[in-house]
Amino acid sequence: MKSLSLQDQLLKAGLTSKTKAHKVNTDKRKQTQRKQKNKVQVVDRAAVLAEEAKARQLEKDRLLNEKRNRKAEKRQIAAQIAQLVKANKLAKDDEAPVFHFTYNNEIKSIYVPENVRKSLIAEKAVIVMFAGHYEVVPAEIAQKIAERDSKRVIYLQPDEADKVDDGYADYAVPDDLMW
Repeated sequence: MKSLSLQDQLLKAGLTSKTKAHKVNTDKRKQTQRKQKNKVQVVDRAAVLAEEAKARQLEKDRLLNEKRNRKAEKRQIAAQIAQLVKANKLAKDDEAPVFHFTYNNEIKSIYVPENVRKSLIAEKAVIVMFAGHYEVVPAEIAQKIAERDSKRVIYLQPDEADKVDDGYADYAVPDDLMW
């Protein structure tokens, strides 16, 4: 025998009418439809928030990877420059004559043997900044270093300020003059 639902039992007993039963059924159906509709909206909102969070995380990861790659590239360039300077630097001698040059509008000094001094004057050698001090390398190597980091190379070309017309322009200063 089939058991009757509570609603059917109440109808049979005469405690409720068919219209009230029908109204209760439609109300229940509408209520479940509203719940499902609200549930879908909540799921959509949660999905949208999850997608936004994922997009933010991907952007953050991309920026971190770019930063990491830039740092690695800088380290690689610094290592290449160090290798070039160490392999090709010309001899310095603390007891050799001093060679003066300007860097950042300041007069700097470096002690180099006479043959290196002549190379510097003839612009066959160039002074480069390496590990906080100055080294002398051949001009070809200085060009390779300048391709990687131009801030490290100090060219000893005549300054444009020296070419300005002044009262002493007629008096040439020899390049090999020691200060």
